[in-house]
Amino acid sequence: MTTSFKFELRPGSVVTGKWRQGRYRVERLLGEGANGKVYLVQNDREWLAMKIGIDAVDLQSEINVLKAMARQQRQSGGRECFLHDVDDLVVEDGKELSFYTMRYIRGTTLAGYLQEHGLEWFPLVGLNLLNKLAGLHKAGWVFGDLKMENVLVADYGHVELVDFGGATSIGKSIRQFTEIYDRGYWNSGSRSADPRYDLFSFGVLCIQIHEGKKLYQLTKDLIPQNRSAEELLRIAEGCQSLKASLPWLKQAFAGSFPDAAEGAESWRSLMHRRSVPHASATPSWLKGLVAATGALLAVSIVWLVSIML
Repeated sequence: MTTSFKFELRPGSVVTGKWRQGRYRVERLLGEGANGKVYLVQNDREWLAMKIGIDAVDLQSEINVLKAMARQQRQSGGRECFLHDVDDLVVEDGKELSFYTMRYIRGTTLAGYLQEHGLEWFPLVGLNLLNKLAGLHKAGWVFGDLKMENVLVADYGHVELVDFGGATSIGKSIRQFTEIYDRGYWNSGSRSADPRYDLFSFGVLCIQIHEGKKLYQLTKDLIPQNRSAEELLRIAEGCQSLKASLPWLKQAFAGSFPDAAEGAESWRSLMHRRSVPHASATPSWLKGLVAATGALLAVSIVWLVSIML
């Protein structure tokens, strides 16, 4: 298995697809991993993210996921464009590498967003993340490698998933995962791709966000055969910020939610119950959401008035 990817694109250079002749100006490197690199590029209309893969088969699997998401969006009446172009690139030594371009997602990492805005935003961010997973599950895929680094958050808690290298068709074996988020690592299920796998990872993500040091220490202290979801729940039970989420976490770790859509609905109910006892102290995420809604309403009113005049 190849673990390095030495090919570089220089900022300011222009690359052209071999077959479709798409031209892209390279701005900068966005990220890299064992299976490829992602660059910020620009065509004559917009900014895009270009993923160049070291393994054409792995890259094609990611492309299949993006196409499935696009089909699911069209069927539900959405117009969100996930995939822009797929082609090959000829590098200096004459070797061909496959690439695809997709919309560029502006945002910050989940950890960075919560550090800047506060943990009280996590209920909304978590709901948006579950809704993203629900769309993926509906399209027939499991994300697989759900972790902090693969979640970007923009204004008002808007969430996007990035790096679909672990996305797997439902029913097959998970292609790529990170141990600490893997239910197999915690002796709590198989590595078969089903929606419950993502929900288990989401539960671990909740604990890592609130009790990251304790979670890390737990992985050091436990021998493999003693790892379990019960150990994860013990951390949650000792965290004041997670006590309200305990019923949800217990269901996620037990595999009680059939998919992320039901998990999201339960999470939404949890948010509502949280807000009722503290109605006088409006969370900042709710204030932001109300402000965004108000701004959209104001724009709509101006547009309607302009039509009537």
